[in-house]
Amino acid sequence: METTQLNWIANFIWGIADDVLRDLYVRGKYRDVILPMTVLRRLDAVLEPTKQAVLDMKARLDAAGITNQDAALRQAAGQAFYNTSAFTLRDLRARASRQQLRQDFEAYLDGFSPNVQEILDNFEFRNQIPKLSKADALGTLIEKFLSPDINLSPYPVRNADGSIRQPGLDNHAMGTIFEELVRRFNEENNEEAGEHWTPRDAVKLMARLLFLPIAEEIESGTYLLYDGACGTGGMLTVAEETLRDLSRQHGKDVVTHLYGQEINAETYAICKADLLLKGEGEEADHIVGGPAFSTLANDAFPAHEFDFMLSNPPYGKSWKSDLERLGGKKGIKDPRFVVRHRGEELPLLPRTSDGQMLFLVNMLSKMKHGTTLGSRIAEVHNGSALFTGDAGQGESNIRRWILENDWLEAIIALPLNMFYNTGIATYIWVLTNRKPAHRRGKVQLIDASPWYRPLRKNLGKKNCELSEEDIQRICETFLAFEETEQSKIFPNAAFGYWKVTVERPLRLSGIDPERAYKAAEIRRLKETHERSEEAPPVIRKIHRKGVAPNPLRGLFETTIKGRPAVVEYEPDTDLRDTEQVPFLECPACHTPGYVPTDDDARRSIDAFLQREVFPYAPDAWYDPGKVKIGYEISFTRYFYKPQPLRPLDEIRADILAMERETEGLLAEILGGGLG
Repeated sequence: METTQLNWIANFIWGIADDVLRDLYVRGKYRDVILPMTVLRRLDAVLEPTKQAVLDMKARLDAAGITNQDAALRQAAGQAFYNTSAFTLRDLRARASRQQLRQDFEAYLDGFSPNVQEILDNFEFRNQIPKLSKADALGTLIEKFLSPDINLSPYPVRNADGSIRQPGLDNHAMGTIFEELVRRFNEENNEEAGEHWTPRDAVKLMARLLFLPIAEEIESGTYLLYDGACGTGGMLTVAEETLRDLSRQHGKDVVTHLYGQEINAETYAICKADLLLKGEGEEADHIVGGPAFSTLANDAFPAHEFDFMLSNPPYGKSWKSDLERLGGKKGIKDPRFVVRHRGEELPLLPRTSDGQMLFLVNMLSKMKHGTTLGSRIAEVHNGSALFTGDAGQGESNIRRWILENDWLEAIIALPLNMFYNTGIATYIWVLTNRKPAHRRGKVQLIDASPWYRPLRKNLGKKNCELSEEDIQRICETFLAFEETEQSKIFPNAAFGYWKVTVERPLRLSGIDPERAYKAAEIRRLKETHERSEEAPPVIRKIHRKGVAPNPLRGLFETTIKGRPAVVEYEPDTDLRDTEQVPFLECPACHTPGYVPTDDDARRSIDAFLQREVFPYAPDAWYDPGKVKIGYEISFTRYFYKPQPLRPLDEIRADILAMERETEGLLAEILGGGLG
């Protein structure tokens, strides 16, 4: 069916809202009625030819006392859903009484199969019926959806002579109409759209970044796609279409299965309904959601691994309640979020105020490790995922885990104001556990922020989009894997650092410089004695013979009662400082894929401090046992372009021009004051 005809049908349904609901609902709430009614009308039309067969099967099953009837009724309906009520929507048109219509319509809804019931429950559609019935709008609504002007059935409407008056809608066309309605409602409610709706241009880009690098390697077979924050399911369906198109172009025959999880009830219902409308009943059964199904606290697919995964998780959303359900920070045992890494337990637990990176960790836990292609992931994050979290904290640990496992292929900076309800910077992370040889040990950063097309009319804060040319340009830059003004390539270690706590001794006037003080004594000394740079350092421990001096480690050589001794000083917390020592201080870390050892850390930190710290603070030291590893990625640092300074001649000319403009003004002011 042509696009113009599909748009006409979508416009007709869109118009029903204004015709029937204008005085009953505010515009933002039209979707609560129109979307579930669109689903119902399509399902009703699909089931019409097998309606009697389902009723007959239901009667036989009841007579035989069989309670588990779902499979048999699906078979009788010839679909992944069915309705066992005595009614179709056409039967309900003739109800003269509002009360009878409401009663029969509710019985009609109750007759649907469990998967449709779940959709209706999450739409909360039954809550709308009393309002529609009381306003006498329910009958009008049904009439509008049964209008002879549109055909939502898969079967053509024919004229008396047998010619086709209106073609049938296949599943793909019906899905396209439903997605168009969802898009329009989301854009109407642009303040909330960004929570559940990723712009189509961003989704297209993500899908191509997933599949283009391996287009030549995709073989005929079955592939599993997953989105752990699937919203209305747009990412999954676009990814599925992209994979199938690429496969056909390369002469391959692929089967895809879609899996998703979504906590928001309405968007979960939309996703499940969209798949049912497209004839993908099995895929609809793979979508799990509703308020009880948080991906973080209640993983619906703990034993599954997926070939391709993509997602746009919520940013800045608290996951405190999820953490409590997982056992709290000390009691959490979920293997997704507490992992073994290089012989140690590494907690991947970010601040409870923002759980976005946990969705990425969740997907990484579902990678396939035993296949040729492994798994590929694309996920959208805001800027905080690049740098939030100090060394040893959750966000930094996640980046460390990813980079030291060499899973990160690229990060692409998107244009500002691309999403519906936020103007913040956003980035696509592309990951795989099967990097090609030329990418191993390296990360590509692409600044695509200047590549966009302005919208003629803003949609909330969204004022631009990626044109087809922009998407192509980004993908070509990604595939080329070359250093350009917009593309930078780094070894993984370029983002790592050692966080070193540098101590200096506590110096107090009037103390005995040749004795060691206990902790309680030191506390009292701090209250009663003055700090002074000229005062002697406070000794907290005098070592026995045999301990070699090592000022870098806080073991200082001094004289106690005329004899040489090695001592440790009490650190002054007011003088305590930290240094970030880049991994690239270690020459071996310039080799792509190299992960520094403990020996590398000691040598690199010692050299850095001797060069950068000790010339200015010769009494400083650090404890190697307190060194922490951190990772951060700073786009600003790598792509910052300083504005050139104005030429001196230009500045001088401006000053002279201002002098001429103000010439005589001061004299006039002073003269006026004197007069």
